[in-house]
Amino acid sequence: MRSTHHLPPRSLSVRIVPFLGFLAALLLAVGGPLAPRATAADPAARAVRIMPLGDSITGSPGCWRAVLWNRLQSTGYTDIDFVGTLGPQGCGQPHDGDNEGHGGELVTNVADQNLLPGRLAATLPDIVVMHFGTNDVWSAIAPDRILAAYSRLVEQMRASNPDMKIVVAQLIPMNPGSCTACAQRVVDLNARIPDWARTTSTDRSPVTVVDQWTGFSTATDTYDGVHPNASGDDKIAARWYPALTSLLDSGTPGDPGDPGDPGDPGDPGGGQPSCAASFRAPSVWQGGYQGEVTVTNTSTSPVAGWTVTVAPAGGARLGQIWGGTLTTTADGTATVTSAPWNGTLAPGARTTFGFIASAPATAGTPSATVTCTAHTASS
Repeated sequence: MRSTHHLPPRSLSVRIVPFLGFLAALLLAVGGPLAPRATAADPAARAVRIMPLGDSITGSPGCWRAVLWNRLQSTGYTDIDFVGTLGPQGCGQPHDGDNEGHGGELVTNVADQNLLPGRLAATLPDIVVMHFGTNDVWSAIAPDRILAAYSRLVEQMRASNPDMKIVVAQLIPMNPGSCTACAQRVVDLNARIPDWARTTSTDRSPVTVVDQWTGFSTATDTYDGVHPNASGDDKIAARWYPALTSLLDSGTPGDPGDPGDPGDPGDPGGGQPSCAASFRAPSVWQGGYQGEVTVTNTSTSPVAGWTVTVAPAGGARLGQIWGGTLTTTADGTATVTSAPWNGTLAPGARTTFGFIASAPATAGTPSATVTCTAHTASS
């Protein structure tokens, strides 16, 4: 948000300056500080800065950002700040519209022309949420080149912030009348993104993949075969939400710890680690839903990792997952094991993972039985 500061008339400022000098001297004389103890530059005092990065799907107008912002606000994630060098473009609802979604931009051009470092320096994000590459696909640029551009941008993000958290989309489908080959090109690129992310992710700077393709229809969720309509905006926001809240719950941009955490003198271990899991379905549509499981350390000892069993009701089956590794049995029961970056939980800490489930048309309200097993450092 921007504000305009009006300077006082010169005659008034001349009268104020001596008084301010007298006041400053008086404060120094009595030992009073001239500035508050915490400032916006203190990491603990500022909101988590989130950069939406991409092309027109993100920025022109990119109303999924408004949907996502308001959902985060309404569910208690209020200490956040969407950042970018571009401002909002309407969307009909109040939201923090700052973004880095440049219409028509190719991710390969951004990498080749070294455009991102200046944008990062101007906004200093902690998390980047990236849906980028649609124009490259339209231009018949090969997946190898697009993924090389992704890698270059990740290098630049980590140069800006070594602890950068990066959330990358498998692109929404596209089927414009002027590009009959585009639909398959998106599929080809999306198939490569998870392996790229696995080799690019680090414990300190994780790369999380969000499947924006599955369940998204160019016929009903776009107005031109490419750009999302209101239904598409809702689906995109619903897919970003659990991945983003998982990072926010894990303490981004960094939790220095609490002096009273287990391991301090006087608390040698705190007993056997344990955890609990809870399920909810934040988004439901015909034939499926988005599920979210919250894992909480319920013990007084650190949890080094966790495994959650999810038994969905009504014949549902888990498919795409983020925030963990999925194994599914023949009866549909799923086992999800923590990812390297969200397995360690201090006492009372929590994290989330999300998934997309398919369900029969006759299935009722989504529900699932979830149980959690905690791991120790040696298990």
